[in-house]
Amino acid sequence: MIPAPTTSFTEPATGERLERTAAALRAHGFTVEIHDTLAAARGRVRELIPAGVSVFTGASETLRLSGIEADLNTSGRYDALKPRAVAMDRATQADQIRRMLATPDVEIGSVAAVTETGSLVIASGSGSQLPGYAGGAARAIWIVGAQKVVPDLPAALRRVEEHCLPLESERAMRVYGTPSAITRLLVLNAEYQPDRGTVLLLREAAGF
Repeated sequence: MIPAPTTSFTEPATGERLERTAAALRAHGFTVEIHDTLAAARGRVRELIPAGVSVFTGASETLRLSGIEADLNTSGRYDALKPRAVAMDRATQADQIRRMLATPDVEIGSVAAVTETGSLVIASGSGSQLPGYAGGAARAIWIVGAQKVVPDLPAALRRVEEHCLPLESERAMRVYGTPSAITRLLVLNAEYQPDRGTVLLLREAAGF
């Protein structure tokens, strides 16, 4: 029997729950690896993404705090799309930015929740990262802390609203001076293209 969801959404899942989640994701077509630490996942990302490809880093505290975002966007090893988009004129190049971010060779980020039944749940305010995750990117990689494992989709949605949104709003107020909002939700229940979607599950907590 699957245990009831935690009310804090901060406690890392047990090894048994991680294995159950990994098995469900694999059954739904995702490639899954379990790593002990975020540092280990950072090293694995370097192995997974070839030099020279276009990479879009979705908004993610996991990527920022781990150093993965800087690895991808400032090393010069990749065609980093986020810094390029930031430098472009949104008034005159909005369509070009939109198309560029929707179809990278690789998009990488995290999720708000992953269910033990094998679904990924991603929340967004702007929606810029969702087209690539949904299918526009040739490959997608998600790095997921153990505290993001929940039993099912209803628990995942509660985690988004009760846990992730307040923390992201607090961050957005510090950075942008305005709170965040859940304007879009993407639920990935399966991946039909072999090796397109890779989930690096962690045994430790990471991000929100």
